[in-house]
Amino acid sequence: MNKAELIENIVEVTGLSKKDTDLTISTMIDTIQKSLKKGEKVAIAGFGTFDVSVRKEREGRNPATGETIKIAASKSPKFKPGKSFKEMLN
Repeated sequence: MNKAELIENIVEVTGLSKKDTDLTISTMIDTIQKSLKKGEKVAIAGFGTFDVSVRKEREGRNPATGETIKIAASKSPKFKPGKSFKEMLN
C-alpha cells in the first residue's frame, strides 16, 4: 500500500475529504520526522515507537580491493512495533 492508497482507504472509512486526509497524513509524517531530527522518541500507543538509531564511526573493507576504509557515523530511523500490533499479526 502506498500513500495514495492509504488516503483512499481512510476516505472510504471516515467520509472525510481527500484533501483533509492528505493534509492530516502529511502533517503526521512531517511531525514524526521533525521530532526524530530533534532526538525525540515518538510513541503511538497500540501501534509502536519511532526512534533514532546511532551508529558510531567504524572501519570497514572495500570488497573489491580489500582496502580498509572508514565508515562515517550515521543516524537512521527505526520503528519498534507495539505488543498489540505484533500480536495482531501473529
